[in-house]
Order: sequence, then structure tokens, then C-alpha cells
Amino acid sequence: MTTSKQEQRLQRRYLSLDDFEAAARRRLPRILYGYISGGVETDASLRDNRDAFAEWGFLPRVLKDVAQRSTATSLFGQAHALPFGIAPMGASAMSGYRADLVYARAAKELGMPMILSGASLIRLEEVQAVGAASWYQAYLPGDPAKIGALVDRVARAGYDTFVLTVDVQVPGNRENNFRNGYRLPLRPGPRLAWQGLTHPRWLFGTGLRTLLRHGVPHFENMEATRSGPVLSARGNPADWTRADLTWAHVAEIRARWQGRFLLKGILAAEDAHIAREHGVDGVIVSNHGGRQLDGTISPLRALPGVAAAAGDMTVIYDGGIRRGSDLLKAYAFGAQFVFLARPFLYAAAAEGLAGVRHAARLLQAEIMRNMAMLGIVRPAEMTPALLMRLGGRDPDRASFGADPVLVEGARAPVRAYP
Repeated sequence: MTTSKQEQRLQRRYLSLDDFEAAARRRLPRILYGYISGGVETDASLRDNRDAFAEWGFLPRVLKDVAQRSTATSLFGQAHALPFGIAPMGASAMSGYRADLVYARAAKELGMPMILSGASLIRLEEVQAVGAASWYQAYLPGDPAKIGALVDRVARAGYDTFVLTVDVQVPGNRENNFRNGYRLPLRPGPRLAWQGLTHPRWLFGTGLRTLLRHGVPHFENMEATRSGPVLSARGNPADWTRADLTWAHVAEIRARWQGRFLLKGILAAEDAHIAREHGVDGVIVSNHGGRQLDGTISPLRALPGVAAAAGDMTVIYDGGIRRGSDLLKAYAFGAQFVFLARPFLYAAAAEGLAGVRHAARLLQAEIMRNMAMLGIVRPAEMTPALLMRLGGRDPDRASFGADPVLVEGARAPVRAYP
């Protein structure tokens, strides 16, 4: 297979996912880079999403036949070439030109799922048509009329998986956004204009290009009908509250939605147990990228407990993954699949479709290399026995307390810890 000049350039410039962040930071105005990269308040949860991985070291096994390694993974009975997908990211098209379409095309080409954000700026019908995207993520208030109308729209568009985000009862306190000048609705002014002028690649490649070809971006998918533009207070999702959303509404969605139904933002094992009782097909263990409640534990710390309580539900991990080694650690603690957000947005902002494609291949190559040295041939073979907590403690006890709590319906060998 021949390699194009563009692919050669990407291979020389981007050796890891972190390299895309550095490139995006140079290209994007500070207001946008800060919005993507930051968390809330002190960024404690954002840091812990990465720190939790560093607490674990590998205990590889040798002299294993690893010649037939594969990253192919089955999720809900569907085969995917990669054991990871693209997580939902709101307003991506402000940072990367038509970024949601870029994600959808890359996902279709590479054989991985992509979740379209309810806070996206491109109509969900258009994204589905371009990339055959089949997962949609919603932010919903406890309003049966709005819930029903949106669920019906998503079904008509051909999506087969509905993901309800449950950890955004109210907007998080994203102080960094205010310091950088990011707030909705966006208000044009000297500061915003200067940031655009001093970042010409973004200005001409994304900002003006979007305005000239598609007009002012709107929040297209928060409700059954189009919401307001990003420059207007009308229909501004930043002001919406979901404080009245309860398990009763989960039951309503389950009764109305005929496809797969997942909850995103689960950290407590008890909530996973309740989700299972409500007929949910899976949970995504996530703390919203450290962008909601500061001080929330990392998803990796919560993962064993949730996996133990999940029973026959599918457990998906989302949070802080930057390396193939991170992904394998998540699989060891009970994840059956993994999603990434920021790295793919950085790749789209820096290099478009070619960047997202290269980012996915970089991660796949790391996984393949690490599996060989660990003595396994697929991610699902990862277990806690291949990890050791740095400091020499038993990896099966993790850092979740002194004594394991056996949860009815748990999938061995994962245990939950109080």
C-alpha cells in the first residue's frame, strides 16, 4: 500500500494523541481551546482522570503466541474493527470545520461507532446520512412532551442507540470559560475579533468558511426542532436546567424508544443497579470529562464497582484515555468498550478528516503493540491479574476500600469496593 504525502507528513508530525492537542492549541483561538481543554473550578476531576491511570503498572506475561492479535471488538452484537469510538462533543463544528461530519465519515471508514452530541451544530439527519451514524446523545429536561418529540425525531432519522446524559442536572461552574471570554450566547467584540485575526488558519479554515457556506451555527439537535443560534440568547442550551429529570423519565424513554438505550454519566454502583432494573441496555462510566462536579472521582476508580453491579448490561468507559495502555487498563477493570472525546476534537481542529483518521490509527497501533508485550491477543483478555498498583498492593483490591462488596449479578472477576 502506498502512503500519500499527506499521510507521510502526519506520520512525521504526530506521534501520539498529545501531539494533536499541541497543534490544536496553536491553531485555535484561546476562547475555543480553553473551552475544550478545561474542566470546572480547580480542575481536580480533570487531573484525576489522568492520574488514576498512572497509579497502575503492567505485569506482562511472556512466551505467549501473540501473532494473531486483533483489535476487532463486538459491541451489542455488532463487530467493530476498533475497540474504541468517538464520544459526543457539543459545538465541535466551532473548532473544526463541520467536525461532526468529519467524525461520522472517519467512524464509518475505520469501523468504529460515533456518538452525536445533542449540543451539536449540524442536523442529526445530515450526520446520519453522511456517516451512517447510529448513536445519538441527549440532554433532556424532565418534560414528557419534549422528551417524546425528540425521541421520535431520533428514531425517524434512523439512529438505533439513544444515549441519555444524566450528570448535567445544572451547568457546571466552568470558571476558565469566563476567564477566556467563552460564554453563550457568544458576543462579537474586540476581544473575539482579535483572537480570530491572530489565528488565521482557524479564521479562514473554520470560522469564516462556516459563516459563508452555512450561516450562523445553530444548536440543531437539543430538541425536536431547531434551537437558537450561538450568537443569540434564544434557545440557548447553556441556560437550560435538567434538575427535574428523574428515573421516572428514564422509564418513559425506555417505553417509547425501541432501540438500544444507554445512560451516560454513571459513577455509583447503586445507580448502575437501578439502571439495570429500568431495562437500560448499557451504561457509560463517565464524569463528563471533569466538566461538571469538581472533585468527582475519575471513571477509572468507579469502573470496578459499576461493572460489578451491571449484571448483563454493557459497560462502556469514557474519561482521560490518551494512550493504548490507558485503554487496556480500562478493559482490565471491566470496560467492554471505550470512547474518547478531546483527542478526536483536537485532531479534527488541527487536520480535519485526515487528522481523525491518523489519531485512530495511532491509538490502534499502540494497542496492538502493548497487547503483544502483555501476552494477549485481544483487549477483552485484559484482567486485573495483568496490573499491579504501584507500591506493590494487590491489583484486585484496587484503591476502592478495604473489603470487596459482592454484588448480585456481577461479572467475575471484577469486584465492587465501597
